[in-house]
Amino acid sequence: MYENLLPRFLKYVKTETRSDHESTTTPSTATQIAFAHELEKEMIELGLQDVIYNEKNGFVIGTLPSNTTKAVRTIGFIAHMDTADFNAVNVNPQIIENYDGQSTINLDSEGKYTLNTTDFPNLKNYAGQTLITTDGSTLLGADDKSGIAEIMTAMEILIKNPDIKHGTIKVAFGPDEEIGVGADKFDVPQFGADFAYTMDGGPVGELQFETFNAAQAEITIEGKNVHPGTAKNTMINAIQLAIDFQNALPAAEVPEKTEGAEGFFHLMAISGSPEEAKMSYIIRDHDRQKFEDRKRQIQAVADQLNAQFDHPRVHVEQYDQYYNMREIIEKDMSIVELAKDAMTALGIEPVIEPVRGGTDGSKLSQMGLPTPNIFAGGENMHGRFEFVSLQAMEKATDVIVKIAEMNAK
Repeated sequence: MYENLLPRFLKYVKTETRSDHESTTTPSTATQIAFAHELEKEMIELGLQDVIYNEKNGFVIGTLPSNTTKAVRTIGFIAHMDTADFNAVNVNPQIIENYDGQSTINLDSEGKYTLNTTDFPNLKNYAGQTLITTDGSTLLGADDKSGIAEIMTAMEILIKNPDIKHGTIKVAFGPDEEIGVGADKFDVPQFGADFAYTMDGGPVGELQFETFNAAQAEITIEGKNVHPGTAKNTMINAIQLAIDFQNALPAAEVPEKTEGAEGFFHLMAISGSPEEAKMSYIIRDHDRQKFEDRKRQIQAVADQLNAQFDHPRVHVEQYDQYYNMREIIEKDMSIVELAKDAMTALGIEPVIEPVRGGTDGSKLSQMGLPTPNIFAGGENMHGRFEFVSLQAMEKATDVIVKIAEMNAK
């Protein structure tokens, strides 16, 4: 039943599709366009109908028609094609069969990079399973090509087993999730689903319907640079103002000191000279009011610093990125219950926790397509230590099939 899952996944991860945050095109890279057309061809060969590549938003979509006479809601399953900002060229996946849950795995031939239970205790959860790892020089791309492989395989299973009754199922694979713009141009009416799931979570059992509210702040600081020998009462050092700005924010409210639903300010980048400095922050909080308060706090710090000068020297630009999808999904929790029931029926314990991040579902939910997130199996994502279990991908595939089946009942 899963005979094509691993070959499909290995083929996908060997195809380079990294997104580019500096690009102004959609998709942001030509490799994603090429991959979308490969998926388009595969979807047609598989037997999906109405397969379309939308040049305006970079999504390839298709339909598995209903095979039941019952009137049931249309479900969508979505995964993203791009990989994160880490070397993704010449991915060389390695297969470790029947991992014992204890041994150190050498990723490269020199043993410079290893997966070991001291650094990665999550390895202990995979005794007896088949692991797919990197060779230490690239990421793997299980985020989110495991999700694509699982959705494709689930559609193949449903097509080959017409005795499994299901309603209409929509499938979509899209670009640029890793740079936060993938869902911006998604055509919800064209997709035509009543609700959807992104297959983009981590370990087995993850089921997520609550994410951060997210914003970004760009700070530009205008200094006054003069010779340091005559600088007294004249120089305004933009770098020092940047330091003062950072120090004015709560020291404990940073990613490395928060967990769960706790929000934070994260200084992502800083550069400059005494003449000018630039800072980039991301602002996160699960609670909408606290999120708005954080944005006001950023501006308040700028105002406080500017009060020292005859004209503003600290300039703030803030823009929202996405919102907590719980605001939408909690209005109809039946779609979460459906996923929970499917997992339970398969002997999988649902693990429901807030996401300390976001998914395409964050934006899709706000756009009118409620979209919780389901596990795809990957661990240690976005780097050389990424791995995924074949058995985890099989379970994710089972969950897709079971959701489709239970929805028709």
